[in-house]
Amino acid sequence: MLDIRLKWFYRLGFLLLLFIVLFIFYKLKELWLPIVKIGLVVVIPFIIGAFITYLLHPIVEKLHSTGLHRGLATFIIYFIFFGGVGLALYKGIPAFIHQLKDLVDNAPLFANQYRDAIGAVQNKTSTWPEMLQMKVDEGIQQMEAALDRLLSKVIDILLNILNYAVVIAVIPFISFYLLKDHSQVKRAAWYLTPRKWRKEGILFLRDIDKSLGGYIRGQLLVCLVIGVISALLFWAFGLKYPLLLGFIIGITNIIPYFGPVIGAIPAIIIAFTMSIKLVIIVIIIMIVLQFVEGNILSPFIVGKSLHMHPLIIMLALLAGGEAGGIIGLIIAVPILAVIKVSIIHARNHFTKKPDSQVTSR
Repeated sequence: MLDIRLKWFYRLGFLLLLFIVLFIFYKLKELWLPIVKIGLVVVIPFIIGAFITYLLHPIVEKLHSTGLHRGLATFIIYFIFFGGVGLALYKGIPAFIHQLKDLVDNAPLFANQYRDAIGAVQNKTSTWPEMLQMKVDEGIQQMEAALDRLLSKVIDILLNILNYAVVIAVIPFISFYLLKDHSQVKRAAWYLTPRKWRKEGILFLRDIDKSLGGYIRGQLLVCLVIGVISALLFWAFGLKYPLLLGFIIGITNIIPYFGPVIGAIPAIIIAFTMSIKLVIIVIIIMIVLQFVEGNILSPFIVGKSLHMHPLIIMLALLAGGEAGGIIGLIIAVPILAVIKVSIIHARNHFTKKPDSQVTSR
């Protein structure tokens, strides 16, 4: 009994000491934070380059398996991917910034249109409570302020992109050499990994790739298709800011279940400032796109690689949204997939350990 109490005292003491060390480390952040920032500037291009390599590697392997030289296959995929991205950025960024600036400049006009619409409703129906009117006015003011903040953030991001232009320019070269010399990089990682972790590490990474790889690649492709189609349809029907709204729909479509609703709200709001007919058209477009995605694109491209119950995914989305907003919603499902694989491997590891100890005896 005394030994058990001493063990608990030791554990509590260790936790207390750990919290003290972490608190002191946090208080000294002025010393280590600049070093961390420099490290992130150096490491982030390699992380982005590795992620792009992870996306493109299966395509390179398929071309290489047909008998094409690996360097040539890498160059073809590299040229198509970065050429397409470069062309899209070259043509899209000016139009995107122009539409965003025009949206912010016209925000007061949109707000007045909403006030007029609310006034018309009030005249035709009963008078709204004063508290509700105050809430509506506060919401309109918050929308204007949010648009101003959005423009400021976009400008800051563009300025940061210009400041880190050299760092960003390194990413395509990192991706090219990682794709070209994939086997050498894999071999180097194998030798750098401790021998006792190699087998389990390979199985762990293989299961993560099996669970997450197809989902990420497929989901990005589906979001690109949905974003492009929605932008083209908005442009065809005369909706303002089609590129901006298509971009929002494409990004938010990454979020399961809630993403289409979040992405449709800005388009419906803009359509409401133009005509009721356009609102109906936008709603029909979004319904048709979601039907096409749910019944054609996602089953064909993404499949059911996650193998998780929708309730668990919804729980992860709620937690991610509460912790990190839109970014949290986007990364919630990938993090959940990694946690799932980690728990399975940890369970297998700890259940096998006693057996190995018994056999060793």
